[in-house]
Amino acid sequence: MRTVLRPAAESRDRGEAWRETISRTFGGLDVRLDHGVHEWDRIVIGSAGPLRILESHTGPGESSRDRFADGEERFALYVQGEGVTVAEQRGRSDRYRDGDLGLVDLSQPFRCRYTRRRLVMATFPKALSPLPGNEVDRILGTRIAGRVGTAALLAGLVRQLPAQLDGQDGAAGGPIATAVLDLLHAGLARRFERESVLDPASRRRDLVLRCRAFIEEHLANPHLNPAAVAAAHHISLRYLHRIFEGSDDGVAGLIRRRRLERCRRDLLDPALSATPAGAVGARWGFTEPANFNRAFKRQFGLPPGSFRAEFG
Repeated sequence: MRTVLRPAAESRDRGEAWRETISRTFGGLDVRLDHGVHEWDRIVIGSAGPLRILESHTGPGESSRDRFADGEERFALYVQGEGVTVAEQRGRSDRYRDGDLGLVDLSQPFRCRYTRRRLVMATFPKALSPLPGNEVDRILGTRIAGRVGTAALLAGLVRQLPAQLDGQDGAAGGPIATAVLDLLHAGLARRFERESVLDPASRRRDLVLRCRAFIEEHLANPHLNPAAVAAAHHISLRYLHRIFEGSDDGVAGLIRRRRLERCRRDLLDPALSATPAGAVGARWGFTEPANFNRAFKRQFGLPPGSFRAEFG
């Protein structure tokens, strides 16, 4: 379930009323906006599994909490959307742009300055982190670039969380919340060479997510196959197939299905109507037109050219 906070529509001092609402809701957080509140200012809050979710749309200003917050034994993982934020904690400061990630200890003072921005934050109990607190402290106030690799996958998952808040008690977001925590903790464990602290199930889920992300990034490469995925992650082909046991189509099937879905999208794109169907298949790794035609018909019921003529 989601709750949406907005500045009072009718108030003599909307800015002060909004500031008091945020302070009361978020444990003494002090927000000062440069130009007062506007119609775009809003905060969406809710939960997904063990995560508390916050999505903030706000004008330029500053947020801070200068005292330790009692009872806030939680970390907050945030993803910068639109705008720029300069955040500071533990004497370290960094600049965050679209897609960048950061980690905050909510029990410690922090401060951030920002332009008009959109931000998604997921907080979770410190007890869920398998890493010692002093190791996590080393990354506070440090930007994590979120445009490539595992960090991009993590940023994408966090951005999905607000859309899950309409489910009853956030239950729909439980699997995404688990994936977020697995990726975060596995990434930090690799950074600090502490992968042994992760439980086997978390390591396996993290590896599956990273393999899926690798597949998405390389669908256009005609040489993408299960062996290439295994080699990229330094695991045996046998182990790769084992961690994908229970999935609908296995590794090879996943690659084929995602390629076909990209082809279907392009065949329906008016901007690509002049591109031959065979060329669409080739751009997504189908080097043999006959194989592409057979696979596409098996998946969608019509050969690619007929599919475009019927639905394009």
